Amino acid sequence: MVAPAPSSSGRMAAVQDMARLQRVLFEAERDFIRTASTLIYRVGDPELKYLLCQHLWESAGHARFLRERGREMSGFGNGETTRASVREIYNEAVMPTDALIALAGFYGVLKPALLAAYRHYLAATHHLADWPSRKLVEEFIADEERHAREMAPYLQLEAAPTWTAHLATALAAHGGWLGEQSAQPLPANFIWASSQRTYQHPPTCNRSPYPTCSSAFSYDAAETPIVRPWLVDPQTDARVIRLMVYVWLMMELDAVDYLATIFYDTPEAPFDLHHDMARHLWDESRHSAFGYRQLPKLGVDLMTVEHSLDLYNILVQMAPHERYAMMTMEFEAGSFPTKATVMDRIRELNDFEADTLLAFDRNDEQNHVRYGHHWLPQIMALGGETRSVEEFVKATQAKFVELAKVFGNRTPHSLPPERRLTGNKILTLVGVK
Repeated sequence: MVAPAPSSSGRMAAVQDMARLQRVLFEAERDFIRTASTLIYRVGDPELKYLLCQHLWESAGHARFLRERGREMSGFGNGETTRASVREIYNEAVMPTDALIALAGFYGVLKPALLAAYRHYLAATHHLADWPSRKLVEEFIADEERHAREMAPYLQLEAAPTWTAHLATALAAHGGWLGEQSAQPLPANFIWASSQRTYQHPPTCNRSPYPTCSSAFSYDAAETPIVRPWLVDPQTDARVIRLMVYVWLMMELDAVDYLATIFYDTPEAPFDLHHDMARHLWDESRHSAFGYRQLPKLGVDLMTVEHSLDLYNILVQMAPHERYAMMTMEFEAGSFPTKATVMDRIRELNDFEADTLLAFDRNDEQNHVRYGHHWLPQIMALGGETRSVEEFVKATQAKFVELAKVFGNRTPHSLPPERRLTGNKILTLVGVK
């Protein structure tokens, strides 16, 4: 008797087994991006916000390379949908109302489990046959170990033992991300917090411990640090413009906070949309850091700089595709003429660092507008929008104006005029009378 020919699936079983593991790792990284982004606008420390943005961007890189390598392997699958068991864990992770408790869940439970899953992959695969995957995973392990070190100063695990135990129990029911451990049945009294209520973005973002206001821009030099006419007035001292533009850059933390809300609201978005938004988010965090780190060098006490909250407060009232349209087609596209004038004026100072920071800011913003032209039609479709892009953008701009009347200008100055940084204070700081 002639033995039956082995099935193609049997011949490729070793590849398919590893491809299935890579698929889960891709989904775990992808949903980390979608949900850990909710931490950004809920934590107050700008340095922590910047770090979270960096980690999200690096996780987006992990997911992209896993997808690219996975598609070379039989069994990875063609779609990008995250399985219910992975999404269930991440949907639970966002639920604490205290941002630092939520942070402890992500970085005290889920990220260590992801690191363990990557290590399991290395142990399970063949060092030569699967060499391309191994080299990627080795790099991702180094990133995950660094993420843990970088986040350690911000973690307060001792303050969140109940929540971290709860999340660990939920993950243990799946046997870890890759099922590399024995699954533990959920206790009879286990209750999913995500089944009890729906996650909602907070009505305002967290900027503690810094003072806040509605806007850092105005026409009154006694009111705010950025005086709109001064930015384009050829008579304004270039040193004044440099300080004002560093405040402007620092206030790109507004963009960080409201852009971060879009990920969670678009769970069915193409992965490449979230990938590019993660890059956009990381860029905006770097731009904010330009100002945050340069202002003290020029004699500004950061505790005198009020953080503006209006854009978040207004945009969080809008649908995700409307937020994205305002960001890319209105705020960023509309900033180029003024920023071009500012860049020319600052060049008068022969300040190489300022020139460099502004050049990279402009380059990044041009890319962000390109993202908007590419992705806005798709994110509109996710929101059920059928109007043309032009009609939609025009209507969204008008809607923003109306919402601003209700939700804008509601944050009073935290500091009195004599204590907060204003245009007049900037004049004094640079020695202009």
